[in-house]
Amino acid sequence: MGDNDSTGAPSEPILPPLVPEGTSPSFTPASPALCFHIHARWRRARAATVHLPHGPLATPVFMPVGTKGTIKGIPTEQLLHEDLSPQIILGNTYHLALQPGTELLEEMGGLHEFMQWPRNLLTDSGGFQMVSLLALAEITEEGVRFQSPVDGTQMLLTPEMSIAHQNRIGSDIMMQLDDVVSSVTVDHARFVEATARSIRWLDRCRKAHSRPREQNLFGIIQGGLDTSPGGLRDECLTAMVARDCPGYAIGGLAGGESKEAFWKVVAQCTAALPEGKPRYLMGVGYPLDLVVCTALGVDMYDCVYPTRTARFGVALRDAGVLKLKNKACAGEEKQAIDPLCGCMVCRHYSQAALHRLLKSGALGCQLVTYHNLAYMLGLMRRMRSAIMQGGQAFPHFVVGFLTTHYAWKNREEGVECRRKGECGMVPEWVREALAVAGIDVPDQSQEGNGHDRGGKDPV
Repeated sequence: MGDNDSTGAPSEPILPPLVPEGTSPSFTPASPALCFHIHARWRRARAATVHLPHGPLATPVFMPVGTKGTIKGIPTEQLLHEDLSPQIILGNTYHLALQPGTELLEEMGGLHEFMQWPRNLLTDSGGFQMVSLLALAEITEEGVRFQSPVDGTQMLLTPEMSIAHQNRIGSDIMMQLDDVVSSVTVDHARFVEATARSIRWLDRCRKAHSRPREQNLFGIIQGGLDTSPGGLRDECLTAMVARDCPGYAIGGLAGGESKEAFWKVVAQCTAALPEGKPRYLMGVGYPLDLVVCTALGVDMYDCVYPTRTARFGVALRDAGVLKLKNKACAGEEKQAIDPLCGCMVCRHYSQAALHRLLKSGALGCQLVTYHNLAYMLGLMRRMRSAIMQGGQAFPHFVVGFLTTHYAWKNREEGVECRRKGECGMVPEWVREALAVAGIDVPDQSQEGNGHDRGGKDPV
């Protein structure tokens, strides 16, 4: 994949020209359902638009996860509220095939009509369940055979069947069925097998795809944590890029691997993937990871973390998580989750009110879910805005985010922050990853260089 080391630092690539925001899409025979326009860059980071059948998708973007065609606690009408208003959400092929069944979805006009969702949809292939439901799965070259966690019946999911399900679902972006191995597996031979099989399964998925003018099929880069030159990640990158998919995902991460291994895989993949196609990092949703990986050149993310953690009463902020069930929140009658957040929950509910509601029923979980989605979607919009502004706005945003985040974390751990603007205690993996992205994280940023939520250029 060109001259690069294991951290993904290649020779300077030839970059496609920037396209003004608002430019009409131009679809091609090779990509009839996706047009990708990059509007601005800061080193590796990009602000772009993915033009899809159900409208434009501004990136970088976080995709809320609606596994079974709904986001728990958030009806479609509320999801379309201006606080949230995502341009794409994610569904899971395996779970939708079990309930309500993709034949029914097709009869009703696809998942868009079934859930009354007018915007874009992405469906995972079901491959992740090879890890999450490993005890119920048997993996062979044919495909993966699951025992249903619902009723115990057997379900065979082959590449062809995965694509048939996704064609019936009607998602704008479909994912290939890949052979997914937990990133902490120590069996190297299993990674070798899974990497080669994922390439073969992509070919089978492409052949089975019956609606290429309406739906986009993304390949998924596997290869475990092997970032060595010519290693498994390079092998998979070379083979899949040669297939010329409309876009690519980075798979096989967020499974408990070290952060150092995590960022090196991301850096290697973003450096080697085509500059003119969207890059999707699967299953990653911690705010810090999104900031670091956007700097490394990732465009799209999904994760259940914001909604799942909300159901435990945990709210997300730049300043770190807020555990609303803790007694400390019970007396905060005038303090919102985040005074800088303008979402409906932060405008109308105090920490104390949410503390009580979380103890009394489902409404508290719904409200925290709403806030967490608003936060995640807002974080991505702020990063995009900073990249679009140019100059030093994006690195300023990143350093500001770290200042706010680690000032809170230092307080939680009893570390005294010596002065305003300090970025001390930032983990070494963050510093190393951002250095590859061209962003220097000083031990102490300039006095008064606090976190500007708008990401404005201080110069």
